[in-house]
Amino acid sequence: MAGETSIVGCRSAAYNAAMPGPSLRVGVLFGGPSPEHDVSILTGLQAARALAADDAVAAVHALYWTKTADWLEVSPLLEASAFVGGAPEVGRQVELRTGADGGFVARASWPRSGLRRIEIDAALLCCHGGPGEDGSLQGMLDCAHVAYSGPCAAAAALGMDKLATTGVLAAAGVPTLPRVALGPGLAAPAFAGPYIVKPRYGGSSIGIDVVKDWPTVQARLSANVHLRQGAVVEPYRDDLYDLQVAVRTWPTTVLSAVERPLARNETAEILDYADKYVGGEGMLSAPRELPARIDTAVERELRELALVVARLLGARGVNRIDFLSDGRELYVNEINTIPGSLSRYLFIDPPLEFGELLTGLVTEAVERPAMTFSVAGADGSVLRGAGNIAAKLG
Repeated sequence: MAGETSIVGCRSAAYNAAMPGPSLRVGVLFGGPSPEHDVSILTGLQAARALAADDAVAAVHALYWTKTADWLEVSPLLEASAFVGGAPEVGRQVELRTGADGGFVARASWPRSGLRRIEIDAALLCCHGGPGEDGSLQGMLDCAHVAYSGPCAAAAALGMDKLATTGVLAAAGVPTLPRVALGPGLAAPAFAGPYIVKPRYGGSSIGIDVVKDWPTVQARLSANVHLRQGAVVEPYRDDLYDLQVAVRTWPTTVLSAVERPLARNETAEILDYADKYVGGEGMLSAPRELPARIDTAVERELRELALVVARLLGARGVNRIDFLSDGRELYVNEINTIPGSLSRYLFIDPPLEFGELLTGLVTEAVERPAMTFSVAGADGSVLRGAGNIAAKLG
């Protein structure tokens, strides 16, 4: 695969000189039982194709997580059309096993009854939303002793929880709009409508509604399937627009250019899922102003806040931090811990080649593990003094 014709352009001389011969073995994980399943496929296929053409990569294993949470190894050179009807017809079943000798295993071609581990140095996570981005997949990989890119399980869970994210940021003095939990029996917020209703655990504008009054907010709880796991409500302000910046944490913390995403429909109240992703290449094809034409003082404050947010929320890998602004004031909206297309399109000054971004993510996964478990203190002393269990139930 490393000998394939490059599709990712020329790298800088410094990058080429710094890279050894082919050595990295990468598992690209994409898909998953999430509303963002299709977008995850696009990101995963882009990454797998680029890595397969990278001279620093010895092997690429494209590991597809199906809508039913099964795993398949497929060709890293597949097109998106292969997934339109569900899982591709050509692929081999894979299992993710936990434990000290855990990892991805597949049925070996010989002997027929055996299982063989897929040897990878790290997993590149391209799963957006749902269990791929909320800490569930990260926790499984931790238990399987598989190094991976992106946030640790705790940071992933925090970043996916809109209410918790706002609470952490507001407590640190970071400017945010008021955001409260929405559910049966909960009182109306102190702020007046109109309101934005959002899934508490979700992203990419899926399931978000703008409504005028509180009775309509309550009605959305039963009508909107995406709100059933939890919901939040915040004030809607038509004077605010979106600004976004990406944060890359390896080898040092670097910010991208600031982007102002644009709606395809000028009359739209908010950026919706179609604005962001319906264009054939994920976030790459979305309309935008890049770099955003904003006041220099606003950009300076945005960059300062982005670094604060990254530290508070445990950013690792490539994250995208979303802001709202009226041209003068800034409010942090949310963090995307595994952003669409891995925010590759935002790193324009200086330009960052996609292959360099990807190998950086994999190198960070290997060199700076997301999680290491510790059993310090579990020396048996509590058990020795515990006495009879039956007596304690007494």
